[in-house]
Order: sequence, then C-alpha cells, then structure tokens
Amino acid sequence: MKETVLMKGNEAIAEAAILAGCRHYFGYPITPQTEVAAYMAKKMPKIGGTFLQAESEIAAINMVYGAASTGKPAMTSSSSPGIALKCEGISYLAGADLPALIVNVQRGGPGLGGIQPSQADYFLVTRGPGHGDFHVLVFAPASVQEMADLTGRALHLAWKYRMPAMLLADGTMGQMMEPVQLPEPHNAFGTDNPWATTGTELKRPHNIINSLELSPEKLEQNNFSRYERYRQVEENETLWEEYLMDDARICIVACGITARISRNAIAEARKEGIKVGMIRPITLWPFPKAPLARAAEQVDSLLCVEMNMGQMKEDVVLAIRCQKPVDLCARVGGMIPTPDEVLAHIRTLAKGGNA
Repeated sequence: MKETVLMKGNEAIAEAAILAGCRHYFGYPITPQTEVAAYMAKKMPKIGGTFLQAESEIAAINMVYGAASTGKPAMTSSSSPGIALKCEGISYLAGADLPALIVNVQRGGPGLGGIQPSQADYFLVTRGPGHGDFHVLVFAPASVQEMADLTGRALHLAWKYRMPAMLLADGTMGQMMEPVQLPEPHNAFGTDNPWATTGTELKRPHNIINSLELSPEKLEQNNFSRYERYRQVEENETLWEEYLMDDARICIVACGITARISRNAIAEARKEGIKVGMIRPITLWPFPKAPLARAAEQVDSLLCVEMNMGQMKEDVVLAIRCQKPVDLCARVGGMIPTPDEVLAHIRTLAKGGNA
C-alpha cells in the first residue's frame, strides 16, 4: 500500500515531478509558488539533478528550452506575472515541438495585483500563452492528490505529443496541506528521443532545434502538422469529472478550488430538493466540450463558478452552442466565493430567475 503523507500542494508538485523522472528545474521565486522552487533546491542536488535559480523568469524558461532540446525532462514554475514573462519562451518551445512542464500557481491581477489566489489566467493559458498559433496542455487540479497525479500525467503527455504542458493551480491549491499518496517512481519520458540534440556519433543527420522557419510554405505545413497532433490530443486526452449529473436540472461548471466550494453548495441545495450537479473540467485545454453539450440537452440552466470575471464561461457558452442560459458566480481580486454565495445563485436559478 502506498504511504500517505501530509504535503502542501506546491511540495506535492515538486515531489511528483521528481518521481516521474524530472531532473532539471529552472525557476525564480514568486508568491504563491515559491515552495516548488525551495523544494527543488533541497532535493535536486541529492539525486543528481539540476536546480538553478535563474536571474529572471525569462532566463528560466529559456534554460528549460535548452534542456528540453537535448531530450532531457525539464520544468519551471512561477505565478501569474512570472508566467506572462515566460510566454515568449513557451511559444518558442511550442514552435520547436519541445516537451516541457510549466507550473502556474495563480495570483490576482492584472499587473502585479496581489498575492491572494485567483483563476484569472484562464484566457492566457487556454488561448496559447504566447504569440502564434499553438496550444499547451492545461491541467487544473482540485486537490493536493491531483496536484501530484496530474504533474506526472502532464509530463508524460508533454513527451508523448512533443508540446509544452501546464499545471494550472490557484494560490489556495498551492498553499493548502492535505494527505496525499505519492505515485510510484516511474520514467515518464523514455530514452529514445530521435529528435533531440544529443550528438550524432556520425550515425544520423544533425538534429536542429529551432522555431524559426523563413519559408512561408514550410511554416504553414509545420502549423498544419502541429494542429493534427492537437486534434489527437482533443480526441484522446480530455479529462473531466461529473458529479450528481444523472438527474440534474442545474449544472455547475467549476474547476480547482471553486469546484470544491461548489460541492458543498450542491450538498445543501440537494437537501432543499434542488436537483443540481456539476461538471468539473480537469483539462482546460483540451476543454470538455462534449459532456457539456450533452448536459445542455438535459438541464434548464448552467452556472459557472469562477475566481475571474467569467473567462471559462465563454468556453461553456461555445461548448453548448447557446442552447441554455449560462450564469456566473464570480469573485475576483483574490476573493474566494463561499458555499453560501454559490447556494444563493443556485436557489435563484431553481426559481427560474437569473443568478
């Protein structure tokens, strides 16, 4: 039986990455994710890995680019303003078809904002965090256990599809402590990476890692090929959880900490006879469009619970093709919605009103 340990979310990410075989971490401290870097600073030297605190977030993501180009598992972590600085490097990773893990433990914004939790980076990460046509895999954990489990999954799928992956948590998830069963050590990467720059020994042509392509015809083909891979990701890797949806007339859509809060509100609403359930996206890209479309055929209305001004709501409206009304329960600026606030919105919708 796996040992259960009490860990902070940020520490669970770091340990899970190590257990998955990651041995190269480059980062820069910023609240509320600094524990990821601190954990790596202690652990990596003891296991023959590399920890380097870069001079900036920009330097850190470019170090990840360099390590990834040699076929080595590499990761970085930051919080919202730092992720914004990394966007150019993330685009370069995508343009060079390199796998890497980026951890974003969100804080309020825009600008430097505050250090309290937020979910306001949704648009940034799901629309492609950087310039050009590309996607990154985006995972939204809702527990410390998922912080650990999805870290390994993100690393594995980044390697499988040769694309960056992002673990998107909010500050609450990064700082809270919960019991967690850590995964068994496993190598998520494999050793046969024919695309990597490892030296040819005169046995193969040179590999060139580069996101620059001056031929428009070739660049177009590169993008078409990349989007074919993205189509495969959407078909095979979309994750979500359905909760009490069998008889639901109201569907809550929430991820991360707001999904946990919504569960408490759903329990109270069910006691009052209100048939409400929840669809929790676990991957934000690819977004679980199909289960939401099915839910729209069943329910009377949907309610997005978010710590932003309704960014995920736009994807929900698109997924259900405007079949049913979609309302919003939002707190921003580092404020977290309470179960009572969510319950009040549910009651209003149950009476046929707009929340």
